[in-house]
Amino acid sequence: MKAVFYEGPKTWSVTEVPTPDAGPGQVRIKVDQVGVCGTDLHIHEGEFGAVFPLIPGHEVVGVVYQLGDGVTRFRLGEQVTVNPNVYCGQCPYCLAGRLGQCEAMLGFGSNFPGFFAEYAIAEHTLVFSAEGLDKDTAVFCEPTSCAMHGLESLQMRPGGSALVLGAGPTGLLLAQLIAAGGASSVTVAGPSRFKLDTARGLGVDATVRIARDDPDANIATLLAASPHGDGYDAVVEATGSPVVGDICVPLTRRGGTVLIYGVTRADDLVRFHPFDVFRREITIRGSFAEMTSFGAAIDALRGGRVRTNGLITHRFGLDDYGRALQTLRGDSAAHKVVIEL
Repeated sequence: MKAVFYEGPKTWSVTEVPTPDAGPGQVRIKVDQVGVCGTDLHIHEGEFGAVFPLIPGHEVVGVVYQLGDGVTRFRLGEQVTVNPNVYCGQCPYCLAGRLGQCEAMLGFGSNFPGFFAEYAIAEHTLVFSAEGLDKDTAVFCEPTSCAMHGLESLQMRPGGSALVLGAGPTGLLLAQLIAAGGASSVTVAGPSRFKLDTARGLGVDATVRIARDDPDANIATLLAASPHGDGYDAVVEATGSPVVGDICVPLTRRGGTVLIYGVTRADDLVRFHPFDVFRREITIRGSFAEMTSFGAAIDALRGGRVRTNGLITHRFGLDDYGRALQTLRGDSAAHKVVIEL
């Protein structure tokens, strides 16, 4: 079968690799679409715990092509998606129920073969039915599950105000879930007018256009736009930019929460005044890999609590994987990029 195959960081080709067979308890999936994520750019650089050689890709929708022995949950031809995060179940964190902190976590497309390929296999316990969802919606199951975990991590009290810094796909998915979770208002901020227009179309209460590298002006603008004039009960950093991370605490109301949601590099630093956090009792939380949020995410997509209208802006074939990465990295008109097989 044809697949994107990395020999090491930045060293890849679209080439022929062996087609996997479904073993006992496994499902072989014929891949239809795979989302290209900002994490894939980190994988390309050898970051985010990437282990090579590697087939990347973790946001998949496809159909069941082969059922391994003992698999009865699915039928051939059924549209499915896959939870790409696998916990070991044996380390101290797993045994304590803290699955997202698994010491031996596997991730499809990061340290385990992923989905930028014509076929892929997965344990049936990681496979979820996406039957009835439009493919352009089903391809968002994985990023929506990350957003669902973000909502769970945020633990926001109903009736509070929220600010999402970043109007990328996952930021807009999380913004919708925060609204559905009981927030009184949700504001999305970012530099791209067309992405903010998309946010408005998805039902976000307010949008604010901010500069990329003017933190003082951005703080002033966003404070002025906040419902009470003194910031937001929840501030979500959804860009992965340390410059954006620096303004989160100043934008948070007394007793509020900052959620670090965007993917940063391991050596990035965010600055804040500890006295400010101490005096105003600010909570800082992180949201990494989901483990148990996939079913809830699919239900949210089915029920319309999360919509994906207008998010996909670019489509490429597998042979154009390089152009897909370049588009995501450098095209200001790109929002969600997908690979279609």
